[in-house]
Amino acid sequence: MAAVLAARSHATRHSLAFRLRRVRGNVLFALALVPFVVFAAFPVYWMFVTAFKQVNDLYNLSNNPILFHLAPTMDQVDYLFQKTNYVTWFFNTVEVGAVVVIITVLICVPAAYVLARTRFPGSASLGIGIFLTYLVPPTLLFLPLSQIVVGLGLANTKWALALVYPTFTIPFCMWLMMGFFKNVPREITEAARVDGCSRLGAMIRVVLPVSVPGILTIVIFAFTLVLQEYVYALTFVSSSDEKMITLGVVTDLVRGDVFFWGSLMAGALIVAIPTAVAYNFFMDTFVKGITGGALK
Repeated sequence: MAAVLAARSHATRHSLAFRLRRVRGNVLFALALVPFVVFAAFPVYWMFVTAFKQVNDLYNLSNNPILFHLAPTMDQVDYLFQKTNYVTWFFNTVEVGAVVVIITVLICVPAAYVLARTRFPGSASLGIGIFLTYLVPPTLLFLPLSQIVVGLGLANTKWALALVYPTFTIPFCMWLMMGFFKNVPREITEAARVDGCSRLGAMIRVVLPVSVPGILTIVIFAFTLVLQEYVYALTFVSSSDEKMITLGVVTDLVRGDVFFWGSLMAGALIVAIPTAVAYNFFMDTFVKGITGGALK
């Protein structure tokens, strides 16, 4: 009996020690993460504070810039929506982003599938060559792309960007999907062919359903590039009604040496929050798609 009690006591002490070590490890891990969390969250906090500060509080150099010294106000946000074309810029960005995503998916998925599953002379070199076009600096493409845009009558319109943006979304997304399709076992497509599916039917019914993480990855990647791109937007669009958010916020709220800091930060914050939420929801799928394509 004494031996049993001693064994139980020893097991209890061992379990308690293990729990204490685990708690201590979790606490140390959390403390180690604090500087990184502060570093990542500080820009968002700065934008939030600046967007809702009063002008007298914002431009008073004696005030702490990261604290409210006067009551928060919506004046900067009201100015953004009432005195600028911010809503128009937002819908322009959504429309162009949707068109670019559709073009990218419709071209990348079948092209990447053919390059990944078909063997013909130069197939590997062709895939690498397509990806290398993504590395071409955008400044080298201004003149040829501008001639194409003018020739199609799309100059100074948002649809010029819908035509231009796929030139850098398609190469990378195609390379990414090639790696993802190479990770899909050939046995499942062969089984589908045995069951009577054509090559196209096997791709649509079997391969695409298991490739959803990869497709979602290129959708997020393409739309994010559209959302953050600035150089092409500045080059091909000058009318305020046709601008994207990235261009419109900067060009219409920076006038000479006058910076509308509150409205600038409000415009950036309104776009950043939905994007961050979307990335948070699809983070696991996005990482799976990126790593699945990168393995090859």
